[in-house]
Amino acid sequence: MAGNTFGQLFRLTTFGESHGPAIGGVIDGCPPLVEIDEAFIRAEMARRRPGQSSISTTRNEDDEFQILSGVFDGKTTGTPIAFLIPNKDQKSADYSHIKDTYRPSHADYTYEKKYGIRDYKGGGRSSARETAARVFAGAIAKIILQKAGCTVQGYVSRVGHIAITTSYTQLDLTKTESNIVRCPDELVATQMIEAIEQAKDEGDTLGGIITCVVKGSPLGLGEPVFDKLHAELAKAVLSINATRGFEIGSGFAAAEMRGSEHNDAFLPKGNEHITATNLSGGIQGGISNGEDIYFRVAFKPVATIMQKQQTIDKEGKAVELEAQGRHDPCVVPRAVPIVEAMTALTLVDHLLRNKTLK
Repeated sequence: MAGNTFGQLFRLTTFGESHGPAIGGVIDGCPPLVEIDEAFIRAEMARRRPGQSSISTTRNEDDEFQILSGVFDGKTTGTPIAFLIPNKDQKSADYSHIKDTYRPSHADYTYEKKYGIRDYKGGGRSSARETAARVFAGAIAKIILQKAGCTVQGYVSRVGHIAITTSYTQLDLTKTESNIVRCPDELVATQMIEAIEQAKDEGDTLGGIITCVVKGSPLGLGEPVFDKLHAELAKAVLSINATRGFEIGSGFAAAEMRGSEHNDAFLPKGNEHITATNLSGGIQGGISNGEDIYFRVAFKPVATIMQKQQTIDKEGKAVELEAQGRHDPCVVPRAVPIVEAMTALTLVDHLLRNKTLK
């Protein structure tokens, strides 16, 4: 199986399965002398971990990690950083009923047809459990970005039909962590939570949108051809489970506009320049221009629903499936730190690529 490594210079390779003894990863290319704040990493892991609220899965993993190499006296050494995250609350018996059955809209069918084998317990390698390793690595990437004056902040901007209608510039993003749905608008957050709880009571699920904002991005990240920064960000976040769409800046709304409406006019500011508007989303020609980078990621409803569904078994026979186990009724609240992590990993990788040009 290929595709377990992300990045060129700052590289993350992840390993492990949802119901195996552990998951983990190796970060290669991390600069030396980065101070590792384990309390910060734990806080980031806690934002993603299962069992954190009434609107998340009841699987209870503390996501405590072990750093096996690459850190000495609290600082990175420049050598590979290997880390381990034990799985402690697997209930593999919950999946015995799908051993020979393909769940609708899951990876079961395609995975088995491609590789000839699949770990049906929790989805194995295709499970979102793997993203815990991304959040660990993303926390280290965030530490590096903080030194460069750059921050990454995500929030839930839509759940089902309920959405924030104001721009991120008009929101107090410090309120994002004040509620379990991670929406900085308290009134909208309450409506989102009620909608998720209703879907859960009905044995159903909801999709949503996460908006991510990068402030203090260095000018000049990204390349003008295949490695455009927005293309790299799109690949990064669309590699997250259940994602279905990506739009940056004005996004699809740009298709309805004229150039005279959409162009971001430059304004002088000392020895630098700023733009009067930021419909480009902080990236022009594939290269960051120093303005805020902002984009949105759409997530589908979680595929596992607690309702009877029609599907097929390995022999191609029609069967009725009723799911069991512990699953999120809406993935977006726990996906916020994952989106942030993949964004941070992308930015640090390009930050290091720029340093090789000097």
